[in-house]
Amino acid sequence: MDEQALLGLNPNADADFRQRALAYFEQLKISQDAWQVCAEALAQSIYSDDHIKFFCFQVLEHQIKFKYSELTEVQQQLIRETLITWLQAQMLNPQPEKTFIRNKAAQVFALLFVTEYLTKWPKFFFDILSVVDLNPRGVDMYLRILMAVDAELVDRDVVHTSEEARRNTLLKDTMREQCIPSLVESWYQILQNYQYNNSELTCQCLEVVGAYVSWIDLSLIANERFINMLLGHMSVEVLREEACDCLFEIVNKGMDPIDKTKLVESLCQVLQSAGLFSIDQEDDVDFLARFSKLVNGMGQALIASWTKLIKNGDMKSAQDTLQAIEAKVSLMLQLLIHEDDDISSNIIGFCYDYLHILKQAIMLAVMKKLTYDEEYNFENEGEDEAMFVEYRKQLKLLLDRLAQVSPELLLASVRRVFNTTLQNWQTTRFMEVEVAIRLLYMLAEALPVSHGAHFSGDVTKATALQDMMRTLVTSGVSAYQHTSVTLEFFETVVRYEKFFAVEPQHIPTVLMAFLDHRGLRHTSPKVRSRTAYLFSRFVKSLNKQMNPFIEDVLNRIQDLLELSPPENGYQALLSSDDQLFIYETAGVLIVNSEYSAERKQALMRNLLTPLMEKFKVLLEKLMMAQDEDRQMALADCLNHAVGFASRTSKAFSNKQTVKQCGCSEVYLDCLQTFLPALSCPLQKEVLRSGVRTFLHRMIICLEEEVLPFIPSASEHMLKDCEAKDLQEFIPLINQITAKFKTQVSPFLQQMFMPLLRAIFEVLLLPAEENDQSAALEKQMLRRSYFAFLQTVTGSGMSEVIANQGAENVERVLFTVIQGAVDYPDPIAQKTCFIILSKLVELWGGKDGPVGFADFVYKHIVPACFLAPLKQTFDLADAQTVLVCIIFFFAFTLIAMWQTEGKKNNGHVVLMVDLSYKENTLFFLNGVVVWLLFTCCSTVFCSSPMLKIKLENCRFENLTLTCITCKLTLSESERIGSSSLGCLGFSCDR
Repeated sequence: MDEQALLGLNPNADADFRQRALAYFEQLKISQDAWQVCAEALAQSIYSDDHIKFFCFQVLEHQIKFKYSELTEVQQQLIRETLITWLQAQMLNPQPEKTFIRNKAAQVFALLFVTEYLTKWPKFFFDILSVVDLNPRGVDMYLRILMAVDAELVDRDVVHTSEEARRNTLLKDTMREQCIPSLVESWYQILQNYQYNNSELTCQCLEVVGAYVSWIDLSLIANERFINMLLGHMSVEVLREEACDCLFEIVNKGMDPIDKTKLVESLCQVLQSAGLFSIDQEDDVDFLARFSKLVNGMGQALIASWTKLIKNGDMKSAQDTLQAIEAKVSLMLQLLIHEDDDISSNIIGFCYDYLHILKQAIMLAVMKKLTYDEEYNFENEGEDEAMFVEYRKQLKLLLDRLAQVSPELLLASVRRVFNTTLQNWQTTRFMEVEVAIRLLYMLAEALPVSHGAHFSGDVTKATALQDMMRTLVTSGVSAYQHTSVTLEFFETVVRYEKFFAVEPQHIPTVLMAFLDHRGLRHTSPKVRSRTAYLFSRFVKSLNKQMNPFIEDVLNRIQDLLELSPPENGYQALLSSDDQLFIYETAGVLIVNSEYSAERKQALMRNLLTPLMEKFKVLLEKLMMAQDEDRQMALADCLNHAVGFASRTSKAFSNKQTVKQCGCSEVYLDCLQTFLPALSCPLQKEVLRSGVRTFLHRMIICLEEEVLPFIPSASEHMLKDCEAKDLQEFIPLINQITAKFKTQVSPFLQQMFMPLLRAIFEVLLLPAEENDQSAALEKQMLRRSYFAFLQTVTGSGMSEVIANQGAENVERVLFTVIQGAVDYPDPIAQKTCFIILSKLVELWGGKDGPVGFADFVYKHIVPACFLAPLKQTFDLADAQTVLVCIIFFFAFTLIAMWQTEGKKNNGHVVLMVDLSYKENTLFFLNGVVVWLLFTCCSTVFCSSPMLKIKLENCRFENLTLTCITCKLTLSESERIGSSSLGCLGFSCDR
């Protein structure tokens, strides 16, 4: 070889020599026989310079890697012999080669192995073992060659072509068949021979075991003799780090989950008995980093086993594995909080996976506990059943919390349980089928979306829910013979009604389930009742998508719409309350259809005519009935008929009014049919209640068309009425007043005093002192009366009151003052002050009724201050003080200022007579005066002032001092002033 060029291999050589060496290396690579010179130099140890030796191995490496197929059999044999000769020389040399030379040699051996093992050198490892025997230097090279071979075959950091990948797979398979057991035996012998006297070789061997265990038969390593030896190394300080890594690779190897759990637990028992589970901050940090990695591997291996066992349905083994995992949590936390970050970071994988299975475990527990037990009585639910329903609600809250933490996990868990159960629902117990559907139902709240859009947005979630809903409606599970499953089915399809906008082809299937023996005609009254409500919701939610099925559905529910008279003795499928939903559903189908107005009118008439005909017949029977029970039964039936007709009107909206649908005439006919019931002297309370409710609906639906019927109806409802009748009648008048305002002014003026006389008459009726029910009825009627006055004044119709004559007006006003001051009812007081404020605003000017200004000063203003002086006035109640007093008193006084203040140069002048203590404004327990004028100063553009004139004062030189601004108001000044910001005055006497 070119000796001058070889000088450039020395790291200390100058640039020229290094450049020459590089050029020489390139020359040798393309030379046909230069590799032989290098082989000869290595075999005969011609050169002692380490860099030249390394150079020779590089030349051989290039030849084997890129030009080996060009060599003859003899030349290939020469390379094999060269390497074996060099290997033999290593055991005789006085000094071992440098590490980098040994590593390069191992790489060349590995390349030759990959090239020739399958064809020309099947005894590769046996030949090497026969050379090295147990010689320490030979063992060192043997172990390095093994690591280089593993790197060539398994290293995932190296990108292999598909051809190389197939070759490597074949090499590993062949090794498993031919030599791996022998190699494993050699490792055991090396460990046994050198574990006490050569830690370096022992660690190298442990590294080899850890590398190969991932792709060889685990039983060759995971056996008693190997594991015991490895565990023994854990107590040897110089070996324990490599032993940790080796054990980590063993537990990381894929195997049967039950066997994996047993292996990990056996390792843990020995490690714990050796005291390794007690972590000391002062322990060797490098070892703890490796140990933390091992614990992390064991924890993750156990979790992987638990997951497989759960998936396989082996719950007992899964529970054992879960207990094994939980036993490692304390150790995991010790390592996690260690002050060294490397130790802590190595355990994070176990922490994360443990949290994941903890969530899974809780989810599985919740799913299990949601399940009904065999003893649950569905037909006669008692206290135990009620407790379980409440317990279910708590479990739902827990599931919702889990969904916030891990929505994907919850969705996947529910999907797995749901699909598994519904695949075999025919042979599965009812409680398991019910809870599977229930979980799907609960996902709607656990995974909330805007406006129920579960089938758009997140593709993964939408697809999963859509798949489950499709399974639900096509599986036939609606036919399951248990009420809990049936109800859960209907609850779920209604909750996910937007699914049918995505897949409308399933609507007929679900409609049939609602309409046949599975739903509205189920044998269980409980199912029929709930289904009636759910069917109404389902139809309303689908709206236009129901168009193809409208007439078919109306025909199928015809028998469910029949009004059942009390004398026929037939037990109807649905109760009257349930029929309300069916009538509403029928109305929705008709109103929301795409039919013409004429067709809608015809359908609505077909729906309501049977009710009107039955109503007439039943009313005649009621008029002739003598038995009170029969009277009550007939009245109830009549009330139901009115209620059904009223319920159909709920289908109309601003977009689909009664007029637009052409149905006004039908409902006017209903009005003419129902109103005669008001003149029936029997069961008045029941009949009036039903007709009154219908009138409320017609005011909304028919608008002005209902007005001709109101006077007659009102006249009948005011006859022989009681407190409750009046209390329920007044909201009807309020509705009419607020909606039609001046249109009904003549009617209101005509019925105003008759209504008030009826109210006063009832309020003046004597009642027993302890009759709480009568007292409450009167209180509620009094509130309704004041609400009526508020509606009249608030609707700009104060002339209705003003036109009732001075005496009647005064009487009405005094009742309002009385309500504001004397009745211990904050709600009524609040209403009264609103009325007074409005009247001051409307009548406070010169156009107001004669004498109203005097009434304001003599009665309204004192009322503002007398109310809080009452013993029944609760100053401790914040709402009473803030809402009923401060705001409304101030509002009243502001209104006064706006109407009267201009006459007094922008001031409100209060003429206060102090002659009588009970009328004084300035004594509250003789000490503090409250003039509640807060929040007023912003109303006026100029500085607001309040002037108080004192008359008939019984004290000479009386001085009042403001408790906020400390200004004084003395009698000798006669007229004093203070800003409206003052809260009160204290008296010097």
